[in-house]
Amino acid sequence: MGRHVPAVTRALDILELFLEGDGTLSAPDITRKLGLPRTTVHELVTTLAARNYLVAVDEQPGRYRLGVRNHQLGSRYAEQLDLAAEGQRVAREVAESCGETVHVAVLEDLDVIYIAKVDSTHAVRMVSAAGRKLPAHCTSVGKMLLASLPEDELRARVDGRALTGMTPHSITDPQALYPALAGIRERALATEHRESNPDVSCVAAPVRDRTGRVVAALSVSVPVIRWSEEREKELAELATRGAADLSVRLGHRGSGRQG
Repeated sequence: MGRHVPAVTRALDILELFLEGDGTLSAPDITRKLGLPRTTVHELVTTLAARNYLVAVDEQPGRYRLGVRNHQLGSRYAEQLDLAAEGQRVAREVAESCGETVHVAVLEDLDVIYIAKVDSTHAVRMVSAAGRKLPAHCTSVGKMLLASLPEDELRARVDGRALTGMTPHSITDPQALYPALAGIRERALATEHRESNPDVSCVAAPVRDRTGRVVAALSVSVPVIRWSEEREKELAELATRGAADLSVRLGHRGSGRQG
């Protein structure tokens, strides 16, 4: 475990004081409660207010309350909890309809993290786990999420970075990845054939939140021995319907925007 940063610890201590009492405090209140120097408290409060973590109370000069930024962080936390819980429910429904492994994943830089997973009922199946992290460019969920980024953000993440392959079929050249993602963006559907696992193919569709932003992707994974063009079409429809269902559960209405 790394060293705790004193300034960050003190700033968090200040924010947590607002959970008590009527939710308003003055700088002298904070100084007294935490035993910090007045100058330190002034600098920290000024910084927190500048970033909208604290806001001055108009009717009580010199006092502060929690700012909107805390609500935004709390809302995002709640959304993630809902996404994981609802994702697991939808993944289970999709898996029950096809008997194959279903994942829901989110993007973290150039990796995907699986936040929900339901196993196939077949003896031969993909082995994975919720919480696992994989290179996004090697997976169908990852390529779907990368394709959903604005072009400038996508290139900022990819340009100058090494794309490590997981199998001989993985895309490792950014100049090959970009046109592949453009096609995925147009279709709103991603496929992956033996790129993350030499024995598995996958298809994935985008999951949107209430604003229309792509926040996750849902995939169906199949061992290559059960993969065919006909099966791919069936699973693509299931993944698309499942992703749309999850999007509705997250509050999405309408077509939304890409990115």
